[in-house]
Amino acid sequence: MRTLVIGDIHGGLRGLIQLFERADITKNDTLIFLGDYVDGWSESAQVIEYLLEASEKNSCIFIKGNHDVWCEEWLASGTLNDVWYNHGGKGTIESYHGYSKSEKAKHLQFFEAMPLYHIDNENRLFIHAGFTSMHGVEKETDIRNFYFDRTLWEMALTMDNRIEKDSVIYPNRLKHYSEIYIGHTPTINFNKHKPMNAINVWNMDTGAAFTGQLSAMDVETKVIFQSDALKDLYPNELGRNKQ
Repeated sequence: MRTLVIGDIHGGLRGLIQLFERADITKNDTLIFLGDYVDGWSESAQVIEYLLEASEKNSCIFIKGNHDVWCEEWLASGTLNDVWYNHGGKGTIESYHGYSKSEKAKHLQFFEAMPLYHIDNENRLFIHAGFTSMHGVEKETDIRNFYFDRTLWEMALTMDNRIEKDSVIYPNRLKHYSEIYIGHTPTINFNKHKPMNAINVWNMDTGAAFTGQLSAMDVETKVIFQSDALKDLYPNELGRNKQ
């Protein structure tokens, strides 16, 4: 029985299928997804369909990302957010061509049911982007930070790994959880193609929206599984993606 945490997918169904195969996912595995299922490659609606099917076989937790918030708004009201449209929304809308109202309604329910974070029995926090409150996620005053914040990751990167957790200079934000798993900020921005670890924070977004791979990791063993680079799985679409 494994718990696998999975990074940002961004419409890359081919990478997701490949990742499931390479990780040899079975019905006994718990899957925690960190958000941004849509916007990027051409199969956003199909990714949601695949995840719905996966949730019937596995115990799944689907965290909501910023791109999911935008897609949810569009499915609910037809609202066309210009920022979203220009950062992957156009392709997501196109992926829904041919979907019925009832099928779109089912996807909307899927988005609406997504939590903004999850804390497991081992006090591990799973969240799309981060949070700013020194008292933890429960005290966050602006929930948009859960899917937009990058300061948590930036802070973790500046930390010296030799600093003990009980030290007075260890950031209070990082003391609340045994580990924190995030997406949102691609590791390829730092020339890293695998999940990155800084202090007790793991960044699982390995740039699947762009030239990187889709990644999963066993939270206990830290064994990593990856798809091929999404740019190789969608060679005719390179250059269309923005985040």
